[in-house]
Amino acid sequence: MKRMRKREDLVPELTPLIDVIFLLLIFFMVTTVFKKEESALLLQLPKAQDAKSKDQKPLKGILIELTREVFALNGKKSSFTNFDLFCKKQMNKNVPIDLRVDKKVAYEKLVKVLNILQKYKLSNLSLVTDK
Repeated sequence: MKRMRKREDLVPELTPLIDVIFLLLIFFMVTTVFKKEESALLLQLPKAQDAKSKDQKPLKGILIELTREVFALNGKKSSFTNFDLFCKKQMNKNVPIDLRVDKKVAYEKLVKVLNILQKYKLSNLSLVTDK
């Protein structure tokens, strides 16, 4: 006589599976870089009490950052000659321009940027400040 063994049903354990899923979720959340905006320079912006706030939308225009030593265009360090060439190629005159200037920048450098913008009639300009 043969004995019939009763076979147990195999049921996968869900607890280790759920643990692995949560570990993967935590791993991807921690390793993801959250990017606020494309700032190339650390600036100390001047304060303005009565400034209008602007909705933070993804940048679709030009971002200009200016410190005493460095000029940055759209998050990348650049020069005034490259900026002049960039503005010359810019066909859309209504493109929004955000100008972030450190509070210790010489007025002459700011005027240089504004002259280039005026030269190509780019006038949709916003000066970014801290509140």
